[in-house]
Amino acid sequence: MTDLDEAPDAALEDESLEGRARPALDLLIWDAPNIDMTLSTVIGARPTAASRPRFDAIASWFVDGAGNPGAPDAPEVEACVFANIPPVVGTLQRWVEALRSFGFAVFARPKTQPDDDIDQDMLDHIAVRQHSHRLRRLVVFSGDGRNFAEPLEELVRQGTQVTVVAFSEVAGYAIGSDLLEFIDIEDVPGAFAVPLDRVRLDALPPDGAWLRPTRSLREFVSSYARRNG
Repeated sequence: MTDLDEAPDAALEDESLEGRARPALDLLIWDAPNIDMTLSTVIGARPTAASRPRFDAIASWFVDGAGNPGAPDAPEVEACVFANIPPVVGTLQRWVEALRSFGFAVFARPKTQPDDDIDQDMLDHIAVRQHSHRLRRLVVFSGDGRNFAEPLEELVRQGTQVTVVAFSEVAGYAIGSDLLEFIDIEDVPGAFAVPLDRVRLDALPPDGAWLRPTRSLREFVSSYARRNG
């Protein structure tokens, strides 16, 4: 069970599920720390409002993928954003409220240590929905193959359609998988207000392209010297 559910007793829910077919569900999971970090890496700069994903367009794309809501076999749809919240919240409150207004549930965990993460929370919620529903389609926005590759491939083996949406530069685990479908996040219609300043290796122009460094040479050498005495 999660706080998104309202059943007062998990045992009663288990009993009721045994007596009826579980409803079909299309579930979207958004790994906010990973997407934010990889976006910065891909564009080589701190994201601005223009270069951040548009959750309204992503919601529309996801719901469209669930098919006709009036069809007899139409699945329920649920979208969840998982976020680490630093001690100084800043503008994140407005961001969270905007997500909720677009129909996204938000799981927020305080970030008190640099290595605080929410990957297990995401996997736990997927497991909960496997129990409460028939997980028909799972869309995971994350380039984190270390934590997601094996569990997601196992879901495919169990009959769930799994799509990973991330940046092709950092999602080798999904691109190289024989089981997972991969979509570059910039290929989601309307996901960004303007094209990102990036060169994709999977979409190079015929004459080639320059990929500029994401940090200056002097900055790198300075940090290298500090690490190596």
